[in-house]
Amino acid sequence: MSTASTIDMSLVRQWVNTKLSPDHIEGLLKSSGHDPESILAHIKAFKKERHARRSITGFILMGIGAFMGFLSCVLSIVNPIPELYYYILYGFTSLAILVICAGLYYAFE
Repeated sequence: MSTASTIDMSLVRQWVNTKLSPDHIEGLLKSSGHDPESILAHIKAFKKERHARRSITGFILMGIGAFMGFLSCVLSIVNPIPELYYYILYGFTSLAILVICAGLYYAFE
């Protein structure tokens, strides 16, 4: 039986949701009597799941920021409310850039 089939992914997801550290997980697995290979496999699966969640969050934020930037560009060109032109041009565009940068941070950290 391979170690990949013995990893309980629901337990790994629970660890990710409770934001446990790898050291704490290692202690939990040692106390429950897992062998060192199984502990390493569980920690590797934990880190992979945690990274996947952060990447998904990052790509969602990048998509939202890109849409905000596109909307800011269109509103700046069309200029439907002249009094809000500079707020849209500088404020909304800056906010879109900040959201994109936050998404890049989450996706590539």
